[in-house]
Parts: sequence; C-alpha cells; structure tokens
Amino acid sequence: MNHLSPAAPPPAGPAGRSAAPLDGVDRAILRELQADGRLSMRALAERVSVSRSSAHARVERLIADGVITGFGARVDPVRAGLGTAAYVLVTIEQNSWRHVSARLREVPGIEHLAFVGGDVDLVMLVRTADNASLRDIVLARVHALEGVRSTRTWLIFDETQVHRTEDGAEAPGT
Repeated sequence: MNHLSPAAPPPAGPAGRSAAPLDGVDRAILRELQADGRLSMRALAERVSVSRSSAHARVERLIADGVITGFGARVDPVRAGLGTAAYVLVTIEQNSWRHVSARLREVPGIEHLAFVGGDVDLVMLVRTADNASLRDIVLARVHALEGVRSTRTWLIFDETQVHRTEDGAEAPGT
C-alpha cells in the first residue's frame, strides 16, 4: 500500500513516532546494503566497523522504522523479456485519482505510478515484451478506464539506471 492507495497508508515504524535521526554508522549501513543487499551481517559489520550484534540491531531498527523497506534484486528488464518501455502520461477527471490509481495498480506491466502536479495527473512507467503489448495496455487497459480523460505515451529508446545512496552519491557497484 502507498500514498496512492484508496485507504490511508500505515504509519512508518511504531505508531506515533518517526524514524530516529540517522548517524554515520546508519548511513554507512544503508550505503553498503544498497550496493549489496546480500551481505552477511558479519561482512556488513566489518565494512562499517561495528560488532555483528550492533550491525544486526541497527538493520532491524532501520527496518522497523521504515527506513529500509525491503531487499531485492536489480533486474535487467531487457534480459528479463521486457524490451519495450514507455512513460505514459495520464489526465484524469477531477476527484477520480483514487479509483483510477487503484485500477492501474492491477494492470501488469505498470512498474511505477506517480500522482503529479502540472499538465497531467499521473505518470506511469510501463514495461512490456513488445510494442503490441504496450499498445494493448495503453488502449485496452488504461485509456478505457472510467475517469481517464486522455493518455500520452513516450517511448523509451535507451535508459540508464543510476542507483544513489541517501546522500545523493552514486551507489558503489552501479
């Protein structure tokens, strides 16, 4: 669930409090895990110069506080069979964003959905196997939704993923 969900999102971490300020060790842990989320606690502790139990406790706290939201693999979409990508800009009817965003989250191929300000209301990153599949998603699934007024599709010719640490620096290993 996220801020585009029809229901209110759950609070980050324990109810009624925000995450504690991050110190240098916390930031080092985040940098290391962003570079390699499969690090053992022992290796992580060595890299950030703390004990294994301290590293473990800090990672658990960062998870509980909602700073770390998950661990996953970085997948090359082309090698995974998703060689066609596009940004789809969507204009919707006033007050329909909750309904539209709920339906869009059900559409396979929509990788990212953002509610934005400006000339359009929603920006989506869509990945498909080919142009025919992209056309089907945009015309048959998105444009046909109640509340959608118009769509514009920008085909992506080439892209570069830049993974950044919380301080804006390029993450190691990217």
